[in-house]
Parts: sequence; C-alpha cells; structure tokens
Amino acid sequence: MATILLGVTGSIAAYKACELTRLFIKDGHAVHVIMTQAATRFVTPLTFRTLSRNPVSVDLFDEPDEWMPGHISFAERADVLVIAPCSANVIAKLAHGLADDMLASTALATKAPLVIAPAMNTGMWEHPATQSNLGTLAARGATFVEAGTGDLACGTSGKGRMAEPQEIFGAVMRRLAAKG
Repeated sequence: MATILLGVTGSIAAYKACELTRLFIKDGHAVHVIMTQAATRFVTPLTFRTLSRNPVSVDLFDEPDEWMPGHISFAERADVLVIAPCSANVIAKLAHGLADDMLASTALATKAPLVIAPAMNTGMWEHPATQSNLGTLAARGATFVEAGTGDLACGTSGKGRMAEPQEIFGAVMRRLAAKG
C-alpha cells in the first residue's frame, strides 16, 4: 500500500480526479487530496473527503492535524505526488519553485516522485512558456501522463485534454514500481 498525494488544480477536468481517487482507494492505497482554491470551484472538498476517507487540504494555513505544518507532513509521508489535473498555472509554479499555496508548497518540500497529468486549452498547451516549463520539470525527473487531443470544455478541439483516470492510474503504478 502506498501513500498517494493527489493534487487537484482549477480545471473542468477536476471531476476526473474523483474517479482517479476511487481507483487508488479500490487498489488499497491511502489517498490524501490537496486542492488549490481554484479546484474547489469545480469539485468540493467534501467529495474528495468522502472518496478518500481522509481530510482534504486546501489552505496552507489550515490548522494541521499534528505539530508539523501540513505541507511538510504530507511531503514527508508521500510515496508519490500526483497532480491531476495540472493546470498551466501550477505547471509554471512548479517549474519556477513558487510555493504560494498548499499544493505548490508540498510539491517543493517533497522528495517523492512527481506524476503530472496536464489539462488546459490548446493555446495554453502550445504556448512556448508552457512548453518550456514542461521541459524544465521533465529535466528534474517529473513523469507526465500525456495530454490527449479532442474536444475541450472551451468548445474547441485540440491538444490539452487530461488523460483518462485509468491511464493516470497506470502511470502512477509504474512510477511506484520503478521507485521500488
């Protein structure tokens, strides 16, 4: 059984993270969800608390359950940090080492492997800044679950769709096995 930190960012694809949580739990893993404020506009923390059977962290300054600050506690107990969906904003934060919220602070503090499932509009995906940020994270060892091509929530079609939960689950299991 692994301890999986699931970061959920502000994207319509956040609903897919509910199914991903269910897959991890069904496979016997402990799941702790960290949401950005923007993610709570798409899916509520109560949904993830119910699915994961654990409290959900949103605010960096929430009262921790133990003496250690929440982001440090999460960072140290994680076997893997999965961010799905991962918005262009959070990809930029991770690439540049910004730690202005619970998720970004935890990502900066952890030594656990990082698995990212990007989700964004095609224009954002193709922008040179995003591509540069993805390259930076790849060079640091992040694993990416490739964004798909198809209909997007904005009404266009192109690359940027978050991968399906089963595909992300498989990538996380492979990364955990490789960590061994």
